[in-house]
Amino acid sequence: MRLVHLSDLHLGYRQYQRLTPGGINQREADVAGAFRRAIEKTIAIAPDLVVMAGDIFHNVRPTNPAILQAFQQFTRLRTALPEAAIVMVAGNHDTPKTAETGCILRLFRELGITVVDGAPERIAFEDKQLSVLAVPDTPGAARSVALTPDAAARYNVLVLHGEVEGMLPPYAAPLDRASVEISREELGAAAWSYVALGHFHVYREIDPNAYYSGSIEYTSANAWGELIEERQARLPGKGIIERDLDTGKHTFHHIAATRPLVDLTPVSARGMSAADLDAAIRQRVDEVEGGIDDKIVRLVVRDVPRHVARELDHRALREFKRRALHFHLDTRRPEILRTSASGAPGRRPSLAETVRDKLSTRLLPSNIDRDALVALGLRYLEEASAIAAAAPATPGAAVLGEGTGDGAGDDGGPGAAPTGGDGGSPLLPA
Repeated sequence: MRLVHLSDLHLGYRQYQRLTPGGINQREADVAGAFRRAIEKTIAIAPDLVVMAGDIFHNVRPTNPAILQAFQQFTRLRTALPEAAIVMVAGNHDTPKTAETGCILRLFRELGITVVDGAPERIAFEDKQLSVLAVPDTPGAARSVALTPDAAARYNVLVLHGEVEGMLPPYAAPLDRASVEISREELGAAAWSYVALGHFHVYREIDPNAYYSGSIEYTSANAWGELIEERQARLPGKGIIERDLDTGKHTFHHIAATRPLVDLTPVSARGMSAADLDAAIRQRVDEVEGGIDDKIVRLVVRDVPRHVARELDHRALREFKRRALHFHLDTRRPEILRTSASGAPGRRPSLAETVRDKLSTRLLPSNIDRDALVALGLRYLEEASAIAAAAPATPGAAVLGEGTGDGAGDDGGPGAAPTGGDGGSPLLPA
């Protein structure tokens, strides 16, 4: 028994103000392209069961082109795999706010797809010795039914759109939350043949047999956070899951994005003039392999004073925006350092920052190299800190640098990434 697990299609997703020659939002067309490739891959795998774990559409009332695209591709899937069981649950993006409003997913029942959009349902496929418990993303859904397998079935699959408690990274937690939140104990993954989860947009293992397949395109409120997490997990990007319920063989099939997202290496503008920063921005853009044309590009520039940001070469920035599908220059002002003991905003400067600032502003004889003096002072401070750290502790003795805020509030800030950009607040789910 082999299954394919996909989720978070977000058909009809729109972003940026670019249109295709046919008048469709370009990002909506990009997502539709990824969807076609996901269906093609599923047909090629030819599984016995296809499960779609929610957020089929990006909006409760999707556009007509999005509905048409979905109907065409699901018809294609049903025609190519006539013997396969196909189960779809509603996610938070598919679920209307009022009970009187019908769910658009019911349309696909006409194709022979099992759609669960209200209360959870247990579906038996007796010819396959299979039972599927489908839990949509509606308030209280996960606790309105016992999350236990069917003892009479050989294969038991749980399909659930929601959050497993504690699994969201900091960048995603404040963003688009699911109605369903469940603990690992309630999930009880070990009792199931497989648990197919939806809502989180990055491929993630929860248990050896419980996974988020992730989305098929970058459609969350923070795609940059997703990109960072995928890089850290060494994932190739988006995709779908193939699982053999007899052998446990598990394969993540990469679905290529329609266009690249490029998160350029951040720039620290500390001490730069506007001309210096213009040159640094140009260098980052020129380093992009194949150029930035038609790509989605972000460049984070930290420590940019307001007057420097105003004096940047905005003609060059407009040219970058014209070439890329979207070019985002994310400028961030310098962090405020607190100079009084209390009541002021920001954080206390570290001892190293205090030494550097004092040496950078004090009056010096004309024959003294200020940069060399600052470097020497910081080197002496580092050596003194190392000696103090290695010395035996003496009762009542103060540790050099203690209480100065060393290491706090680095350039990355909350959710910062080690390479290629920062989380910008990440990736959230949707």
